Amino acid sequence: MMPGLKIVAQENFLALREGAEVIEADGHGEKVLHLTDGTLLKLFRRKRILSSAAWYPYAQRFASNALALRERGVPVPTVIAAVRIPSIKRDAVHYHPLAGESLRALVRQGLDPATERELKRKFTDFVIHLHALGIYFRSLHLGNVILTPSGELGLIDFSDLRVYARPLPVFMRRRNIQRMLGMEGEREWIDSEAILRRRAS
Repeated sequence: MMPGLKIVAQENFLALREGAEVIEADGHGEKVLHLTDGTLLKLFRRKRILSSAAWYPYAQRFASNALALRERGVPVPTVIAAVRIPSIKRDAVHYHPLAGESLRALVRQGLDPATERELKRKFTDFVIHLHALGIYFRSLHLGNVILTPSGELGLIDFSDLRVYARPLPVFMRRRNIQRMLGMEGEREWIDSEAILRRRAS
């Protein structure tokens, strides 16, 4: 069942965010808050009046995609609630973060050659597996792939992800990796030949 949006009053929102650390913001305001209990609150604004977010809000997409991915065995954050905060004209998703570090963070910290080769192989296998599960995620990059403490790869920040009933055909697999192929420092993590050739289980 697709999670719905829960309305949160201003006083309840202020109590929730009291003492929170702002870990991401832009010119429009706060985007991600690290709450005092260790959970995260990701805030969404509707960028255009006429958009699909009017009837299928990004917070609800995040929650629904988290459920779909978890059902398919992909490690993801655990959603507590998808909410609407009318007083600040924002929707939000409240969740427990996925334990681990992003591949992008690990790259920036520095990897020895053997570890980097192993992680590249693991990442390619992970992308192939996502495609076999029918997962279409054009915003895929090293920043939203997490290496968990158990050595698995998982996903975060997937509001724009789509899940199909069948494995992705070649043209969709090609489009799915197109963004990363254009990213300096990340394109070498994509083994495009293997990804486009295989329909791994």
